[in-house]
Amino acid sequence: MEVSDAGIIESRSAVRLVTTATSSPMITRFYPVNNRVESVVDAETLLPYRMTFRRREGKRKNDFDVIFQRHDKMLTVNKDGAVETLSMAPNTMDTISCLYYFRSLPKLEPGTSVILDVHHDKKNYRLEVQVEGIEKVHGPWGEVETIRVLAIMPFQGIFLNEGNIRVWLTNDNRRLPVLMKAKVVIGSVTARLVEGFPGGPRRP
Repeated sequence: MEVSDAGIIESRSAVRLVTTATSSPMITRFYPVNNRVESVVDAETLLPYRMTFRRREGKRKNDFDVIFQRHDKMLTVNKDGAVETLSMAPNTMDTISCLYYFRSLPKLEPGTSVILDVHHDKKNYRLEVQVEGIEKVHGPWGEVETIRVLAIMPFQGIFLNEGNIRVWLTNDNRRLPVLMKAKVVIGSVTARLVEGFPGGPRRP
């Protein structure tokens, strides 16, 4: 997961969010995964201007290009060369920007939840994110107190997840994602932060 400057869009500062997921050499032999999601968002609101998704999972290959026309409450989707215009809710996000938006909320207290409007694969969804609790997590950077959140997934996102996704965020002003777990079609995925802590990038 990477964050970089995206210049000025519509007279406002923008940032680029990039997430990649690739399979290990052993898994690649029978189920190769090479996904890349790029979302360009408003630096303040974190609402997306455009999202591109290059999916390569086993024999499944898809290319998505979504342009958010927020003033018209519409979005234009190009999936594998087929273009379609769809309606959307005013604050609709994509599969990556929703995580960064959730991290930016002022209070994440156990027992609370947030409903987000998310577009994915030519459909609009209501995504619920629940704050489950506070938990200590160990990593190469030592032990850190985290906020454990559960994303109740009504769709298959960055990879072909077969259920909900849990994310552990540092319980400080940065809310760095240090751990993520999800079930997928061939087992499970665990992602751990290996660089960028404690002096890593700040939240956009």
